[in-house]
Amino acid sequence: MKKTGAQILCESLVREGVEVIFGILGGTILTIYDTLPEYPQLRHILVRHEQGAAHAADGYARARHKAGVCLATSGPGAANLVTGIANAYMDSSPLVAITGQVARSVIGKDAFQETDITGITLPITKHNYLVSDAAELAKTIKEAFYIAQTGRPGPVLIDIPRNVQQEKAEFVYPDKVALPGYRFTSRGHSAQIKKAARLINEAKQPVIIAGRGIIISQAYADFSELAEKAQIPVVHTLLGIASFPGNHVLDFGMLGMHGMACANMAVQNADLIIAIGMRFDDRATADPKGFAPNARVIHIDIDPAEIGKNVRVDVPIVGDVKDVLKAINKEIDCRNHLEWLSHLDQWRYEHPSLAIRQNDEVLPQYVIQQIYEATQGDATVVTGVGQNQMWAAQHFIYTKPNSLISSGGLGTMGFELPAAIGAKVGCPEEVVWCIAGDGGFQMTIQELATIAQENIGVKIAIINNGYLGMIRQWQEFFYQRHYVDSKLWNPDFVKIAEAYDIPGIRVERRDEVATTIHKAMDCPGPFLIDFVVEPEENVYPMVPPGESLATLLETPKPEAVSNY
Repeated sequence: MKKTGAQILCESLVREGVEVIFGILGGTILTIYDTLPEYPQLRHILVRHEQGAAHAADGYARARHKAGVCLATSGPGAANLVTGIANAYMDSSPLVAITGQVARSVIGKDAFQETDITGITLPITKHNYLVSDAAELAKTIKEAFYIAQTGRPGPVLIDIPRNVQQEKAEFVYPDKVALPGYRFTSRGHSAQIKKAARLINEAKQPVIIAGRGIIISQAYADFSELAEKAQIPVVHTLLGIASFPGNHVLDFGMLGMHGMACANMAVQNADLIIAIGMRFDDRATADPKGFAPNARVIHIDIDPAEIGKNVRVDVPIVGDVKDVLKAINKEIDCRNHLEWLSHLDQWRYEHPSLAIRQNDEVLPQYVIQQIYEATQGDATVVTGVGQNQMWAAQHFIYTKPNSLISSGGLGTMGFELPAAIGAKVGCPEEVVWCIAGDGGFQMTIQELATIAQENIGVKIAIINNGYLGMIRQWQEFFYQRHYVDSKLWNPDFVKIAEAYDIPGIRVERRDEVATTIHKAMDCPGPFLIDFVVEPEENVYPMVPPGESLATLLETPKPEAVSNY
């Protein structure tokens, strides 16, 4: 049966189980939008900026463990997706971005709103397509979803010229994908697994570094079995948080630039590092030359390009985390590292990284703690980037799997609000808290209109310190307090929320924090709280840039690093 290209696209999306598309209309995709009403299975959510569409699709993908879909027109519409696509690429999030393109006959002639979006996104996608024939659309969609969701997940872009959407072709949806050039390894090499098991059995002071690969693979049970069977302490990368219960006796928190002192000390004193589904990025390792100086390293990752890229590895294992852990668990012995765990507990006691001042000020750490108390961890937290992100990582106890969604590799301010929309749409029964800085929030603040129009029940906590907070902290520590353009003039966020018909409350006193959070929780729809916090509160601990994890500032002593 013949269908138009737009119908083939929509029918293919239905076949792939797509439920939601985040997008905004434009000239070269009007044919697709004109076709959407024929497919009521496809819910379209109108965002107010294409960047919001990409971030919302990303948040949806992370919450639902399935590809998110966003839709944009050619030229500026497609270009506006780029930040969100890059964000998904850095964090291994499955995304299918569909863009309109000018008609085939004028491609390359600088037609109105023409942009070479496949050329632009080549470095930040797993693969991309420019479809020149409607007969190729079904096959392309099938391949795109397969590539986005298998191996190391990531974004795929499909660019469809306007006339391809309109022309007709026979619709045949393929049963399977045939991509001879696309290969990934799921099961680790048996010899390497035996080597890893031997090192684990022999280690006296082992540490597991848990990365996002555990969450992507949904290997929670197998990971817990490894940690508990061999009694190995667990530390996390930022995006590995919520791969293991934060209240578990073996959990020692996040490592890295703003990691817990005991987590960094554990890594620096370990004789074996078991790195699982992580890529040894600079925020986790600090100076790689000084990272875990006495440890041998086992690295498990599905992407062979990550192994040995930043840190020397003794036992590389390429494979899916879940499959590899199942195999390792069969080889390891039950162990008991009482002396090593006792040392770590002592370090945690002597270096209380989560202690906060007790006074009448509204401190951001206290706000995060009270959100945890109100939810008891039964929530998904979606953060922005900067100080708010670090406080949310440090002071909320993540006991549920996959309960933290944040921009890690790209560090994208403005990610939080649209990503929270995507997470809530993907998991409507889940409590979703958007933790935003006052700077990042204003980068995608227009998505309040999307929340209002769709009645998406996201709870928004703005950590309002009147600064680009992490920039100001660096200016304080490393630039002699030259606060050049880091101080913000902010609007009245509550009035803005109310203008969108979203209830909001401004909190300026500590004794109002908990009660206001409960009001937000009791509200059936969206709710915004503007927490006016101490302006120059800093994130501690902190490893100065260029230093090793051993160089850790635990208390406010900026003069110690003023020569940076």
